[in-house]
Amino acid sequence: MNALYRCPIAAGANPELSTAQLAARTGLSAGTLRMWEARHGFPRPVRLPGGHRRYTEQDAALVLEVLRLRERGLSLSSAIARARQRDLVPASSVYAGLRRRRPDLAPATMTKRVVLRLTRAIEDEYCAAAAHGLLVASFQRERFYRHAERRWAELTRTAALSVVLADFAAPDVSASPAEVAIDLSGPLAREWTLIVDAPGARACLAAWEPPVDEEPADADRRFEVVWSFDPAVVRAAAEVATELLWTLAPDVARRLPADVDDPTAASDLHFATRLAQRMVAYLAELAEPPEAVPAPG
Repeated sequence: MNALYRCPIAAGANPELSTAQLAARTGLSAGTLRMWEARHGFPRPVRLPGGHRRYTEQDAALVLEVLRLRERGLSLSSAIARARQRDLVPASSVYAGLRRRRPDLAPATMTKRVVLRLTRAIEDEYCAAAAHGLLVASFQRERFYRHAERRWAELTRTAALSVVLADFAAPDVSASPAEVAIDLSGPLAREWTLIVDAPGARACLAAWEPPVDEEPADADRRFEVVWSFDPAVVRAAAEVATELLWTLAPDVARRLPADVDDPTAASDLHFATRLAQRMVAYLAELAEPPEAVPAPG
């Protein structure tokens, strides 16, 4: 390594931009660039013997990519991670994107009846908390959403933005919830998703329906499901959904609420505790025997 530099330089890189020049290229102040470097290790300058920072054209491109991802709703840390990975192709579905970002999440196979009760528990606890944040749900088919439309009108009352995805024949992105159409030939046609990302109320569920040889009864359809009320997992799901919305409905994506980088741990824990109790209660209903019917005569 050339003794002039303290850090390795990628092949073909030319660290010729000063902090002031990088600031002019990106529109960020020098102070902001130094703060990003101190807190996130990004961008990583080459240091001259006198301590002066020098950046490459690739550094400038990565900073601009971070700014673009921030405009799409990603947190600063997530935007930096995405830019570093250079994985800029949007996810094709929330389930796929979340599994890729969080391979530690183990999916469980559940019937539609179980998934429905889990989503109802999340919706009801969000509604009880009167939280103000982002709601996103994928219903596969418009008819499934229409059955829940009245319910979602109530959920939307306190939301900063609510979005539903389905094969809408005439989607209305100006409605509340905003109706966003999906392509039935794509993976979203097999996905069931619910994301609640609000201060003190965070939960997500992403389910994928594998193809089968014979069509089962509707209540017995089976899904591979990941769900969580870990704020970091919920934020990852919300970021994947944000990327999808910028592709499917940019006008809706522009209305996304401002990102919150630091969830309140105490309030999220209280919400998670109440939600877990509600989930157990709703799932217990599946095990209850039907009411006894008196014998005739």
